[in-house]
Amino acid sequence: MTIRFSARTVVSCSALCAAGALALAPGPAAALGGADTAGGSRVGTVSAPTAPAADPAEPPPSTLHRPGIQVRPRPGAPAVPPHLSARSWLVADADSGEVLAAHNAHLGLPPASTLKTLFALTVLPALPPAARHTVTEADLAGIGSGSSLVGVRPGHTYQVSDLWRGVFLNSGNDAVRVLAGMNGGWHSTITQMQAKAQALGARDTRVVSPDGYDMPGQVSSAYDLAVFGRAGLRNTDFVRYSATVHAKFPSGGQEYEIQNTNRLLTGADGVAPYPGLIGIKNGYTSGAGSTLVAAARRGGHTLVVTVMNPRRGGGLAVYEEARSLLDWGFGAAGRVEPVGSLLPRPVSRPAPGPTAARPDAAPPAGPQAGPGGTAAPRA
Repeated sequence: MTIRFSARTVVSCSALCAAGALALAPGPAAALGGADTAGGSRVGTVSAPTAPAADPAEPPPSTLHRPGIQVRPRPGAPAVPPHLSARSWLVADADSGEVLAAHNAHLGLPPASTLKTLFALTVLPALPPAARHTVTEADLAGIGSGSSLVGVRPGHTYQVSDLWRGVFLNSGNDAVRVLAGMNGGWHSTITQMQAKAQALGARDTRVVSPDGYDMPGQVSSAYDLAVFGRAGLRNTDFVRYSATVHAKFPSGGQEYEIQNTNRLLTGADGVAPYPGLIGIKNGYTSGAGSTLVAAARRGGHTLVVTVMNPRRGGGLAVYEEARSLLDWGFGAAGRVEPVGSLLPRPVSRPAPGPTAARPDAAPPAGPQAGPGGTAAPRA
């Protein structure tokens, strides 16, 4: 069941933007792995630094498919925060796409409202922000029990931009329903979202409900959510909405204030706001626990982190663990070798010759398993 948020403090709307680039210099690396601790993270011993690869242009092989913590520290690199309890997490350079460290990166887990990042990537380009729509009862049919709502009402006319603020700030499943209907319908949007995930190389994600509501079989991963977050940073509308702290939402001839539920952005509930935070999206359901995709910029570097389902520290732990990962990432920039990349993997093709597949050969039957073992439906 999804928890409903509501906040109506009168403050002005603000937005941040992200840009910049970071290049990590090549160097020796060491891998970290081992047994599970009581907190759920795998720790182990760091092997001696290895010599650089013969070809400095060739990146080291990805280890993101392995369970446990994956990191390749250089001498002088800070240690990964030891207190993390999330079932899965990842920190990456948002400009280059290089993954600096991760824990169970491809583990398939319920994403809660962080799946709205993929919904926004899919639907934002299709609907002009100034377009207007008068909501009907049919537009709001099928909203899950206990969903978070922004207060969309039948018979009222809304601009698309109003609905997007309802999605990003209040995580409104009612706003998602209306936008999906304008985009061609609920099931068409599911198909489009699945195709978008595949195109981005996010192969752990299976979309069943575009708003992130808990549904059987709906999963994503820390890796895929970081891919979505990084892609969102390249869309100015996505960045503007995700960075908005407060806004006014229409209600007939009146307006009321809504507040972003991302505590790292707002500083609500005793969570200190993170300096340089851009936004992106938080979520919670009873099945997923707390989830968060966050991005921040400091010293010319932009990082994106994903935290899924912390198992200690209560409902606000997701923000503090994300804070620790952002601090570590900024301190580790240039001091670790990447353990993988958020960039789509190239599709391997058979070499020409007698062993190459015939052009008329039938494709393999059934969905193909993604990196985390989740069957990825064909787009």
